[in-house]
Amino acid sequence: MSGSSSEQLLEFFEALLAAYGPQHWWPGQTPTEIVVGALLTQNTNWKNVERAIARLRQADLLDWRRLHEIESDRLAEVIRPAGSYNVKARRLKNFVVWLFDRFDGRLEALAEMPIEEARAALLTVNGVGRETADAILLYALGRPVFVVDAYTARVLWRHRLIDDDAGYDQIKEFLESALPVSAALFNEYHALLVEVGKRHCRPRPQCEGCPLERFEHHATATGRSAAAADDS
Repeated sequence: MSGSSSEQLLEFFEALLAAYGPQHWWPGQTPTEIVVGALLTQNTNWKNVERAIARLRQADLLDWRRLHEIESDRLAEVIRPAGSYNVKARRLKNFVVWLFDRFDGRLEALAEMPIEEARAALLTVNGVGRETADAILLYALGRPVFVVDAYTARVLWRHRLIDDDAGYDQIKEFLESALPVSAALFNEYHALLVEVGKRHCRPRPQCEGCPLERFEHHATATGRSAAAADDS
């Protein structure tokens, strides 16, 4: 990876941090809650996930053993605010059953594995895709992996840092090789990219006032918008 790419990415980070400040991601009181949130946030907004997690907390279900014991139908009712609740209940149960089968319900055992082994293991769980697996590794387990989403892909493409056909793993490798290896940096950077993506780097761009406006870019409403985003 060229030094210029590394320098530019760090300049982007400083500009975004100066504009928006620390984002304090991922919201969650425990690693268990963060993992559950990562599984529930697929294809819904975070407000709905917060409501579902609040209901899980009220039902005293933010515990791996209780999640393992509860029936899927009952779990689906509890997480109803998250949307697609039957599908998400199955995905959550898939993860919990896998966690008990593989690690006797100990999330810490997953954290102790080498990163690539842990990621490969997560990807064997039905309903866990690359973005969800990386979110679990980064936000719940504090491992230095970069989470890639549609916002990340769009910002990098419009600033000519990736090709239009770059896929998820290619973008992830680009970021992880160009930036200092740091879970704290990857955490904050991803959150800042989401923020600028929501405010300015939308499918139809709104470049005026963007913290990255001064950097070379091409603003277009066509081309890359959601490519490289994982569906889970």
